[in-house]
Amino acid sequence: MPDTSPLDTIIPHILANFAEKSEARERALAASRTLIRQSANAIRAVHRGEFEQAGAMLDEARALRDRAVETLAGHGDVYYAGFLHDAQKEYAEARTTLALLSGATIPSPEELGVEYPAYLNGIAEAVGELRRWILDRLRAGEFGGCEGILDAMDDIYSVLVTVDFPDAMTGGLRRTTDQTRGILEKTRGDLTMAIVQREAAGRFGGA
Repeated sequence: MPDTSPLDTIIPHILANFAEKSEARERALAASRTLIRQSANAIRAVHRGEFEQAGAMLDEARALRDRAVETLAGHGDVYYAGFLHDAQKEYAEARTTLALLSGATIPSPEELGVEYPAYLNGIAEAVGELRRWILDRLRAGEFGGCEGILDAMDDIYSVLVTVDFPDAMTGGLRRTTDQTRGILEKTRGDLTMAIVQREAAGRFGGA
């Protein structure tokens, strides 16, 4: 029998690959966590009206996204494990929220550099942030821009409802779309009620 086995060469090669994959995963996971945190901070800045600061935060977030993707090059199994999808989704949500509330055009997935499922789920979740903005305006007695943002919410839902593919392809979009519909309808009701109350108050006040 030979002194060495083919496994003496095969196994170290496999272990080296695992070690490289594990290191790449840890670095990409750290970048993804920071990306999610940065996106959340940017959304908070948007709600404070600090659009320039939010944009700067999201530029940093984009760099983190690019770093995570580069780190996972050649490790497709880790890339599609789920955590990077979640990070890209949060980034797309933040970018969409910033664009719509600052009067800009909603960005495309290519502009953001995110996968299509992450993009669709991200713009869906942005609807919740748009509802928050409308409610904040209504509580302050300010109605300007609310109907325009409601229209943007409606546009997003109208597009999402046409995506009829399995959840495995869309990242669970069907459930997110159902939630979006609920948020949209509640917001429409809240805004309608606020407008009716304002008009009624105006009539009585002028009586």
